[in-house]
Amino acid sequence: MSTDKGPRVSELLPNETWDALAKDPGSVLFDVRTKAEWGFVGTPDLSELGNKMHCIEWAQYPDMSVNPRFVAEVKEALGGATPSQLFFICRSGARSLRAAETVSNELNDAGHVCDCINVAEGFEGDLDPQKHRGGLNGWKARGLPWRQS
Repeated sequence: MSTDKGPRVSELLPNETWDALAKDPGSVLFDVRTKAEWGFVGTPDLSELGNKMHCIEWAQYPDMSVNPRFVAEVKEALGGATPSQLFFICRSGARSLRAAETVSNELNDAGHVCDCINVAEGFEGDLDPQKHRGGLNGWKARGLPWRQS
């Protein structure tokens, strides 16, 4: 979202994100994890809502270097449109925050008004005491629709 001080990124919990996506069918979710994560861990399933979701790597495996074409790929996925809300999700919310900030800055510089929103907790959530993800919090642990390929 744009302010006098420049773009900012807000955050919503997974359930809040689902509700926001349901209220705005034109909003888009970007899953910015790696191809391996999409294939082995799964992806959010928005088919019930009818919203668009795109999988675009923010950081590329194996060295996790930032995808130099990330913003260009986001713009290509949007096809020239600028929805009122763009959501970004990764494993735990860290990569997606950086991705959302980058897109927010780019859109702001181009004069577009769009809320970029990070999905706090991400798809798998935080590590539990046994150092496992997927059970403590996050999209999957909160019981939101997802699928595996």
